[in-house]
Amino acid sequence: MIGCDCAVCRSPDPRDQRLRSSIYVETPECSWVVDTGTDFRTQALRENIRDVDAVVFAQSPTAMRDLKRVFQFAFENPNPFPGYLKPEPHEIDRPFELGATVITPLPVPHGNSIVNGYLFSRDGEKLVAYLSDCSGVPNAIVDLIAGVKVLIIDALRDKPHPTHLSVGQALEAAARVQPEATYFTHIAHELPQAAESRLPARAHIAYDGLKLSL
Repeated sequence: MIGCDCAVCRSPDPRDQRLRSSIYVETPECSWVVDTGTDFRTQALRENIRDVDAVVFAQSPTAMRDLKRVFQFAFENPNPFPGYLKPEPHEIDRPFELGATVITPLPVPHGNSIVNGYLFSRDGEKLVAYLSDCSGVPNAIVDLIAGVKVLIIDALRDKPHPTHLSVGQALEAAARVQPEATYFTHIAHELPQAAESRLPARAHIAYDGLKLSL
């Protein structure tokens, strides 16, 4: 955080230096990004990302409205600036496929609003549940993702927060879901990477550049 001298912001551990939450998914058929915040260019250069076939947003339709407002020219037909990508927006309200991956939207509370998490499945197997920005996990969502291989879940800090899960709340949600492994994301500067040592064996604190193969 700019201007902060806390232990995490001054930490020599590079895993404590975090940009905005996002994931890049590669499959044999295609690749995509979930959320492209203002750090995306830096992240893409750092991780040598060269191909993006789709972008999936957690805060749709708000994100799409904002994109159309800021980049209105890109959605015009014809695009007055042909060097820019011509977006093909789709509002996500049901499962869809990217290649052989089925992506199921998971509506979850974010304070008083609703945002989407996502379940990624292949060949009927639940591989990843991505709940990066939420303040609760309803029972209906738990039922959908129960037994998933990897749960990636919001865990802002130890103290409660009105729009995000705390570490304790994230652990409680993971206990209900029973994934093979849990990774915390959307982490504030109150939670150092070293805190992973006090988590249960299958719970981890994610960090920038982490790679998982499934």
